[in-house]
Amino acid sequence: MPTPIGRPLETYAPIGDGRTVALIGSDGCIDWLPLPDLTDLPVFARLLDEETGGCFELRPVAEFRTERRYVPETNVLETTFVTDAGRVRVTDALVSGVAGRLPWAELARRIDGIEGSVEMRWCVRPGTSLRTAVPWIENTDHGPVVRSGATAFAIVGFDHGPLHPDPDGADGPRLDGAFSATAGSRHLIALAATHDEPLHIPDPHNVDDGIDRTIENWRHWSRVFSNEGPWSEQVQRSALALKLLIYSPSGAIAAAATTSLPENPAGGKNWDYRHAWVRDLAYTAHALVRFGLREETQAALSWMLRTIRDHGPELHVMYTLDGGLVPEPAEYDVEGWRGIGPVVTGNPAGDQLQLGVYGDLLAICRTYVDAGNVLDIGTARMLAGIADRTCDLWRNPDSGMWELPEERHYVSSKMGCWKALDDAVALADAGAIPGSADRWRAERERIRGWIDENGWSAERSAYVFYAGSEELDASVLLHAPSGFDRGERMSTTIDALADELGAGPLLYRYSGADAEEKTFVACAFWRAEALACVGRHDEALTLMDELIAQANDVGIYAEMIDADDGSAWGNTPQALSHLAFLTAAMTIRDVVPDELLRDRT
Repeated sequence: MPTPIGRPLETYAPIGDGRTVALIGSDGCIDWLPLPDLTDLPVFARLLDEETGGCFELRPVAEFRTERRYVPETNVLETTFVTDAGRVRVTDALVSGVAGRLPWAELARRIDGIEGSVEMRWCVRPGTSLRTAVPWIENTDHGPVVRSGATAFAIVGFDHGPLHPDPDGADGPRLDGAFSATAGSRHLIALAATHDEPLHIPDPHNVDDGIDRTIENWRHWSRVFSNEGPWSEQVQRSALALKLLIYSPSGAIAAAATTSLPENPAGGKNWDYRHAWVRDLAYTAHALVRFGLREETQAALSWMLRTIRDHGPELHVMYTLDGGLVPEPAEYDVEGWRGIGPVVTGNPAGDQLQLGVYGDLLAICRTYVDAGNVLDIGTARMLAGIADRTCDLWRNPDSGMWELPEERHYVSSKMGCWKALDDAVALADAGAIPGSADRWRAERERIRGWIDENGWSAERSAYVFYAGSEELDASVLLHAPSGFDRGERMSTTIDALADELGAGPLLYRYSGADAEEKTFVACAFWRAEALACVGRHDEALTLMDELIAQANDVGIYAEMIDADDGSAWGNTPQALSHLAFLTAAMTIRDVVPDELLRDRT
């Protein structure tokens, strides 16, 4: 069952259960699935390791084409295989339980014959967990169990053909089988997995029922959140994509579901995004509040505040999904996607000084309070301390939002400090936090004065990348919706960014980035949101329509897009990409006149 090496990233569709995420190719092959947790070394990782990574294949024997979609209002994927002999529908789900998330991982693949007769084959080839373990098959009284390191899983099913374990295959151990799908037939193949704990072997008929239960659970969630406004179908899909990245055991939000997918063909910028950035979590919680999603907001915010206190007093850029500090990168002897390495776990930016995170944290706490909630005493005191810390540190250079190795006086970082103190003043005036609001007001105005003097280029009519430069940085666009500037200066900055960093509707991150990487999806949506904030509504709407067309066939965005051919690059699905779309759509809903939005609801 040959598979092209390094298939395009945009051909993958994610499914998940609140604990892990599987990436399913347009041909029905699962090439990425850490088990049972997202941060575990992946037993299925052909995405990064063509030779020994492992995969779960399911496809017709004959030539075929595919059509696919998510079951409406869910993260359950339907792929229809069309051959000359007939049609078959495969429904893929990471199954939820009667009372919520299962205590084990359960991947279900339901095969329904639709028309004619289609010969189907499947193969489960466990991988080496990034070449750290040798998988093997143990024969038990309940059937074969596959083990790779501390991870164990079993395959169950019905009408899925004879099971053929091959413990000594040339390319490693494998389980495979074959069957015929005819009109009206139903077949099931399921995988149940645990890590360093006993393994439950599920009844396949219960798994089949679990697919329907999972569909209903997703639909119930989709009905709860408020989704009125333009591009409602795409907004719902992005909200569902974000939900996949919420790690339910803790409430943390992963920046992406993968590691080490490159930002350019030369490699190098291959980081592990299966961690929780304060920035991304704050943006996500802000969006969840605006959607009215109370449970996820409470869980995410509580986790973030507790984790910050546990590892204080300094604020870290990111944390692990279980609330620890992110380790330094560890490199693996794996070739990487299309041979572009390195493949790593961990991230080197965890200890950087990024002043903008102060603004991110205080902004979400202000949003939380404005939504009618109350901070606890410990959090209120911590936020007052962070506001004081902002006053002390804002004059220092930092690594900026883009986690660059050069510490400089990045203008967007100063804007983030302005935002931190602006929100601190509002929280103090509302009686939500203690502290010296007069000091915060005074420093807030000093920051604005510094930006006016050092962060603005009259020659370029734009806010610049860092003090003393004439270079540009798309992250300043975040400070149109933040309220720092919704006037003429921000409007001309948008034009300068489009002229230098634009590639059609897409945008690079900063001056010179086109030589280092592909366009950054979030930046393009920030541009659309900023256009709406400065009153250029028609341009904002047109740009949003163009950017929505840049998603893959099931509405998923990776981190980056190649402006030349539309291919996806970087880790996927990327929380920041979907967040940028969601916040742009909600801001446009709030500021653009209704008569301009009628054709986009």
